[in-house]
Amino acid sequence: MTVSSLSAYALETADTIVIIDNENIDISRYDKRINRYNNFFASLVPKYNKIQFYGGIGLVSVGAGWDYGKNRQWETDILLGIIPKYNSNSTKVSLTLKQTYLPWKIDLGKGFSVQPLSCGLYMNTILSNKFWTRSPSRYPDNYYTFSTRIRFHIFLGQVYTFDIPQKRRFFIKSISAFYEISSCDLYIVSAFTNKSLKPNDYLRLSFGLKFQIL
Repeated sequence: MTVSSLSAYALETADTIVIIDNENIDISRYDKRINRYNNFFASLVPKYNKIQFYGGIGLVSVGAGWDYGKNRQWETDILLGIIPKYNSNSTKVSLTLKQTYLPWKIDLGKGFSVQPLSCGLYMNTILSNKFWTRSPSRYPDNYYTFSTRIRFHIFLGQVYTFDIPQKRRFFIKSISAFYEISSCDLYIVSAFTNKSLKPNDYLRLSFGLKFQIL
């Protein structure tokens, strides 16, 4: 008896044969909804952890993120940073939402690779009631034209990655080191309006590590 007469086909592997009956393949609407439901919640699980030093968002910032796109060229991070009190009265905490674009990747061999261009933007806020988004009434109109609570940054950098061999992976699959040069909206405006400023007055250097989990 042939396979076609049974309206089925056999898929043979190294040690087993799986018979799939074409006439009984019927994925219900319920199963499809459950599949979409599971995929949605699976996509919410962070793909990596990240630690960043400096960059105008704190002495050190830690958080998690997601990479996506055809070649995982997009990254979205959520970071919490610590700002030491320095000359203020207390230590502060910052919250940052960061978007990164990595257009291409170059394989260097032996598990090493480089992404020669990393660019993007991030929005940062200080979690303190001593900062504001709109100028308080105690100040004259247009006295402060920028919010003291929210800063918008742009950056350029590079990423260097080492893929851990499969047999040596325990919790992470790769480690990346990165650096970025950034500036915020207030600094950029100041650079154009105050010619006496030098690049080190309005540019910030940051660096960090990324630990890929998924």
